[in-house]
Amino acid sequence: MAEPSGRTRFSRANDRIDKLATDPLIADDVAQYAAERTEVNRIYAQGLADIRKAGNLTQTEVAKILDTDQGTVSRIENRDDLLLSTLRQYLAATGAVHARIVVEKEGVEIALDLDTFEQSTPA
Repeated sequence: MAEPSGRTRFSRANDRIDKLATDPLIADDVAQYAAERTEVNRIYAQGLADIRKAGNLTQTEVAKILDTDQGTVSRIENRDDLLLSTLRQYLAATGAVHARIVVEKEGVEIALDLDTFEQSTPA
């Protein structure tokens, strides 16, 4: 059976975008669009309190989840140095999921999953 004429070959969008990115006339525009898209999809927090506030939680509410007091939550939010396990517990209490630390090394993003620092509770 003969194929109907006029069919176009399917190509993946990523392949077309990669090809456009190499076109010197529009490569800069493609790169700028990609950077802007990444920026729009990211919310920057200046500190732990911003993460808590994004969840519409008070320090008292987070303290209740952590089984501690409001003053302890305030100290956590204002510390310059935290254990990763403490950071993970705080973030979980604020409702954060898939908490991770992301660094960039030579143009490559490397993520450290904070769930690996979850302290198991004795049975």
